[in-house]
Formats: sequence, structure tokens, C-alpha cells
Amino acid sequence: MSTSYQEAAQSTGYYPLTPAPTAPRPSQASPDSQGASTSAAQPQSSRQVTEEARKDRSLAEFLLMLDDYEPLVPNEVTDYYLQRVGFECEDVRLKRLLSLAAQKFVSDIAADAYQHARIRANTAGGRARTTQSGPASARDKTKTTLAMEDLSAALAEYGITSRKPEFYM
Repeated sequence: MSTSYQEAAQSTGYYPLTPAPTAPRPSQASPDSQGASTSAAQPQSSRQVTEEARKDRSLAEFLLMLDDYEPLVPNEVTDYYLQRVGFECEDVRLKRLLSLAAQKFVSDIAADAYQHARIRANTAGGRARTTQSGPASARDKTKTTLAMEDLSAALAEYGITSRKPEFYM
């Protein structure tokens, strides 16, 4: 059974000529195999239905939790950027969900940048601070300074390139 789309595609040479798939006819299948396939399909479809129902319930519960949640990114900021890209939606829960996703993205970048800064401080600290002693050395070990190179390295992991300006005025 081939459609006019398959015939047109095959006649133009874009696709290799392949025989069109045919569905098995009911007379070809034995009665025993039909009964086994329907009984096997029944539990699988009911399992799928229960799984989808569970996902729908969990999504509904999550959206209800978003009613009470106030994200760190203010709603006005989210509205501004959503309007700027052409996204129009009146559902506040969806906007809060997008704010929550942006908040997680920023926090992941900040955590990665912090890890890069700690690694940089540990590798430089082992050589430079061997002569220091007293309370100043204890304070320096706990203090981590985030540099632009740490942030650039963290952003590069997410496919974002950032560079310092050529010069400062």
C-alpha cells in the first residue's frame, strides 16, 4: 500500500526506492497469536494509562504548589522578558515555572563558577601561602573571590561565551 506522497518522493529520486510496508492481513495470523497479542497489549495499555494519570496528578499538584510560591525573579521582570521575546500567557503559574527555571539556571552557573574559583584558589594557594601563619592565613583559606575567568569558564560549560572588554576607560 503506497501513498501518492511515497510515489512522488520515490519518483523524484530523493529517497531510495523501497517497497511500501504492508499491514498483516487478519487471515494471515492464527487465532492463537491474535489472542496472545490482545492480552499482552491490554496490560501494557492499562499500565500506560495509569502512568499517564500519575504524571498528570503530579503535574497538577506541582502547579498548585506554584500558586503559593514566589520565585526570586520578580514577576514583573519575567513578564518584561517574556513580552520582549513575544511570549504571551495569562497563566501566572506558567510564568512562575519559567522564573523558577531561570533561577535554577543562574544558580547552577553561580555554583559552577564558585567551584572554578575554589579550584583556582587551591592551586594558587598551595604555592603562594606556605609562609603565612596566624589568623590572617586562616581567614584567607575561607575567603573565595569570584573572578571573571571563573564565570567565563562556568558559562563555557553551558555554551555561552563571555569575554572581557578590550580595555577599560
